[in-house]
Amino acid sequence: MILSIVIVNYNTEEILRNCLASIFTSFKSKKFAGQTEIIVIDNHSTDGSARYLKSQNLKFKTAAKNAKLRKEKIKFDNSPSRPPSKPDQIDNLDKLKNLITIFNKKNLGFAKANNQGIKISKGKFVLLLNSDTLIEKGSLEQLVNFAANKADAGAVVPRLLNHDGSTQGSCCRLPTLTSAFKEFFLNQKGAFLKYAPEGQQPVLVEAAVGAAFLITPLALKKAGLLDEQYFMYFEDLDYCRRLAKQGLKIYYLPRAAITHLHGASGKNLKSKPNQWLVESSKKYYRSCNHYLINFIIWSGQKWQKLRKFFSACAEDRGRPKGISSGSGCG
Repeated sequence: MILSIVIVNYNTEEILRNCLASIFTSFKSKKFAGQTEIIVIDNHSTDGSARYLKSQNLKFKTAAKNAKLRKEKIKFDNSPSRPPSKPDQIDNLDKLKNLITIFNKKNLGFAKANNQGIKISKGKFVLLLNSDTLIEKGSLEQLVNFAANKADAGAVVPRLLNHDGSTQGSCCRLPTLTSAFKEFFLNQKGAFLKYAPEGQQPVLVEAAVGAAFLITPLALKKAGLLDEQYFMYFEDLDYCRRLAKQGLKIYYLPRAAITHLHGASGKNLKSKPNQWLVESSKKYYRSCNHYLINFIIWSGQKWQKLRKFFSACAEDRGRPKGISSGSGCG
């Protein structure tokens, strides 16, 4: 195996179906498809996800069995005692048989479920993939080929696309108090919030979202697994920070594109995601910095609104009498 794709699923049957279908149709090379396994970890879904995955397992086992029977038939048809015949087609079964499923008895969280998949993976590279993604043609091969030729790579990430095809902000600097101040008070775009690097050439980034995150063998050796203290959120930032501490790089590869239906994988969560977001933020920043950063963001947003208000007022004062920008400045 060269690639293991790890997908954590929780109550997202429909988008999971679309995600898996996009994987199967994205391969340019049949050989690469045969060297790719898909590991789906279901976190105790209550929709039809588990039933669907079990039906797929049965279908793939049947497909593999049929493929074996057909190969035996080909072997018999082409034996010396019979005239040669045209080999049967195996209907692309090679790329469908490598599906592995894990069914958890409760929701173990995103980081822990991903680790379950990583632990049983056989691929040289591991791609952590959200269920709310759609793989563009050839993108998986591009990610792996690029990573294989970068000795210092800890992770390689694709360009994420919105549903309308526009580029999604998916990279960021490792967040700090200083970077929050620069973004929200000094208006330095991309200092704290997510951004999309420009151009078509690979670039180094400090951090990237974990929606599609290719991890190299060196990263697993030096940085290990995801930190299971994070039930959900911030586990990707934490891993990026740990890669940096190990001297490993994160590359953004814009020519490899994956559509990300942002937020779709978490819309059916029964518990309040905001609670996990706050808890994870406190773990990542530590409690004191968590509150300081949130204060900087809140006060910075207020400051930006005030700046716009006073700027509009100044413009109004410079206009001829009776003409207003509609700012409400009078």
